[in-house]
Parts: sequence; structure tokens; C-alpha cells
Amino acid sequence: MDKDTVVILSPDALIKRISERVKDRRLELNLTQKAFAKRAGVGYDAYRRFENTGEITLRNLVLCAVALYDTEAFTELFTKKFYQSIDEILKTQEVKKRKRGSRNE
Repeated sequence: MDKDTVVILSPDALIKRISERVKDRRLELNLTQKAFAKRAGVGYDAYRRFENTGEITLRNLVLCAVALYDTEAFTELFTKKFYQSIDEILKTQEVKKRKRGSRNE
């Protein structure tokens, strides 16, 4: 399976895949971890930990995306749903838009 294939992944698998893609892009640019971290404005230790474990702050991940000229995916995160039919649109208009949740699980 191609690593760019869209599949439902566990959170750990998704994190690993993202860190691998960033590493691959860094290597395409022929940059060391230290050089890329500096270019992105991320601490070297933080970036190295990201490649090794997948742990990174959202801010640092966005900085890495900026350094790779690949921020479009962030603008698409959690956007409104695309509808397949006019019936789906009409159903959503019937439902009152919530301002806060009510479940305490």
C-alpha cells in the first residue's frame, strides 16, 4: 500500500506517518535535522524528538509545514462537510445549530 493512500489509521499510526512524510520531505531538500529545524524555527531537540517519536506541538508542526511550503492541508482540517445531495443540505438546516455540547462523558 502506498503511504499516501487514505485509510483510517489509529492515532499512533497517523502520527508516525506524518513524521515519516516530514522526514522524507526534509531529505528531498537534502537538509540535516539541525538545518531543517533552524529553517523551520523549531528547536533542534524538539524536531529530532518529532522524527523519532512523533511528538511535537501543533505550533511546531505548522512551522515545519511552512518550511516545506505545504500548509494547505492545515487549512482543510475540520472544515464543514461537503454534501452529496440537496436532501443532506435540507436535513442539516432542520437541525438546530448547537452552541455548546451537552454530553459529559
